[in-house]
Amino acid sequence: MEFSNLSNKIFKQCITDYHVHDDINYPVENPYNKDSIENILYSKCWVDTVQWHLEDIIRNPDIDATEALALKRRIDKSNQVRTDMVEKLDSYFLEKYKNVTIQEDARINTESPAWAIDRLSILALKIYHWEAETLRQNITMEHLAFCSDKLEILLTQREDLSTAIDQLLEDIESGAKYMKVYRQMKMYNDPKLNPVLYSKPNKK
Repeated sequence: MEFSNLSNKIFKQCITDYHVHDDINYPVENPYNKDSIENILYSKCWVDTVQWHLEDIIRNPDIDATEALALKRRIDKSNQVRTDMVEKLDSYFLEKYKNVTIQEDARINTESPAWAIDRLSILALKIYHWEAETLRQNITMEHLAFCSDKLEILLTQREDLSTAIDQLLEDIESGAKYMKVYRQMKMYNDPKLNPVLYSKPNKK
């Protein structure tokens, strides 16, 4: 199975599983072996799905300020987890292709395979929710047409991105392209690097 097909299948499964309870606090029940690539893909999409709904909730104009701050902190933490999981996925590819002989004229890609797959996970969420809009009851024909048009574009985008991911992996496997991973050097969550945090006096 091509990697994009595997990813799309697992992302759809994960998003469907989440919406059985549709609860941001419901614990993930990953059905795949913890050491498998399927497990990583499912876990990654679960984090994305929960964050999608956190972003919806925090935009409620009537939300309590204290609750909004707590949600913002949770979203920040979720972003860090997402980044860590993408890097874990890239580590999988680095290990998988570590013995490939790189061609002399090999080129580097604009992004690593894992960051492209990250976009595929977000696309799966967009497709799910735009499709849900087309199935809503009591909507106008204008709203239905608008959402249907967006959905068609997203489906085409997923097809194109899936093809691009598989072609990238084929090129890496053949040595026509090579991987070079730059770890995300986020600063805002680190009390040693965020000046707002490290400039505060230590509490005794």
